[in-house]
Amino acid sequence: MEAIFSKIDDAQTTAELEEIRILVMGKKGSLTAKFAELKTCDGESKKTLAKELNTLKMRFEKALADKKEALSLKELEAKLSAEKIDVSLFSPSNLKGANHPVMLMLDRIVEYFVGMNFALKMGPLIEDDFHNFEALNLPKYHPARDMQDTFYFKDGKLLRTHTSPVQIRTMESQKPPIRMICPGNVFRCDYDLTHTPMFHQVEGLVVESGKDSVSFAHLKFILEDFLKYMFGDVKVRFRSSFFPFTEPSAEVDMSCIFCQGKGCRVCSHTGWLEVLGCGVVDENVFRAVGYENVSGYAFGLGVERFAMLAYSVPDLRAFFESDLRILEQFK
Repeated sequence: MEAIFSKIDDAQTTAELEEIRILVMGKKGSLTAKFAELKTCDGESKKTLAKELNTLKMRFEKALADKKEALSLKELEAKLSAEKIDVSLFSPSNLKGANHPVMLMLDRIVEYFVGMNFALKMGPLIEDDFHNFEALNLPKYHPARDMQDTFYFKDGKLLRTHTSPVQIRTMESQKPPIRMICPGNVFRCDYDLTHTPMFHQVEGLVVESGKDSVSFAHLKFILEDFLKYMFGDVKVRFRSSFFPFTEPSAEVDMSCIFCQGKGCRVCSHTGWLEVLGCGVVDENVFRAVGYENVSGYAFGLGVERFAMLAYSVPDLRAFFESDLRILEQFK
């Protein structure tokens, strides 16, 4: 048996140890055969032999376990050493990251308005009913609230449904003149090809002292220039619409960038694409923030909508599903 212990000491791999274990403790192993001899013994000799065999077995198992632990550690170190990567070595593979298309579009929109001397304003994602609805001429039970499926908290607070509350907070904190945009993410209970529960908006506000200091003509100029900056030489039209916080209000369309206004599937064969909403700020909004003898205009757009048009992405959900086949195109 001492030769077996020598073999254990000399073993170089765990595989060799397994062979030794089978040789001694397997079905036909030498120690297994010794235990089988106990059936033919009786009396005191059986007791003595059983004690000797159990002692030998315990000694063998301990030697085997100790050696196996040492060899396993040695094999692990060898494996780690073989798989080691020198991160300082030059790699020819081009694995650089890319900006997200929604963030690329947001940066481009912000770049235009900052260049036109609009200040950048931010606000909280969790809002109260006053700033999100009432101050924007949306009192309780106003039917227009049904247009915005809202995430409410138990304490009455809510996830903002638009970035307009930032405009209210800005007017509460400073006097005219105001020339600002408020980009950020907003939340609504909606999910389909063109809507997601979280999306991004950019809203703008201009307010100046005097009833006639700011007009719809000023708004029309800035939005026409903005759309030409974003999409090139497109035609722009304003359609009468309704928003509780502006009066008069308008939807802004531009000529379809895919068919140049001739009519296609994307524009539903109308030749026009709806891109944003705007209007002259309603007097009730100014009263809510304590403004008097002022005038102003406001507008708002969806960043994902602009990204879908600019990058020809048919499904809005593609921006949020982390499909690398799409995202890696924006390197």
